[in-house]
Amino acid sequence: MMGGKSSTIAAGVCGALLVGYCIYFDRKRRSDPNFKNRLRQRRRNQAAAKQGTGLSKLPDLKDAEAVQKFFLEEIQLGEELLAQGDYENGVEHLTNAIAVCGQPQQLLQVLQQTLPPPVFQMLLTKLPTISQRIVSAQSSLNEDDLE
Repeated sequence: MMGGKSSTIAAGVCGALLVGYCIYFDRKRRSDPNFKNRLRQRRRNQAAAKQGTGLSKLPDLKDAEAVQKFFLEEIQLGEELLAQGDYENGVEHLTNAIAVCGQPQQLLQVLQQTLPPPVFQMLLTKLPTISQRIVSAQSSLNEDDLE
């Protein structure tokens, strides 16, 4: 009977010490002059990384192997994101794949049959923007060739 009571008291004391240490550590951390700056910087980095995922860097369109690798990666990533319910980013990656695809009409037909209609409509609305990115990337490549 006494063993159970003393172990309960010991557990209570340990719990109180743990809570006290957490409060002390949190106060010390928050009073650090650089804490807010580091927290803001970390949040900026996370936001930048999150935004950067949607805009994949297009491969050199003259390198067939790089284009094929990019195409497969974008299709796979788009499918994974759609399966997770992240339709916006999934559609973004699928439009990247369509943009570099050699036969976009056939790919669009397959996607029309496999994707839900609202997601496919979202895909169709994003196609002009990715086409503009491809054209601008090609024109910048042509300008680099001239120099």
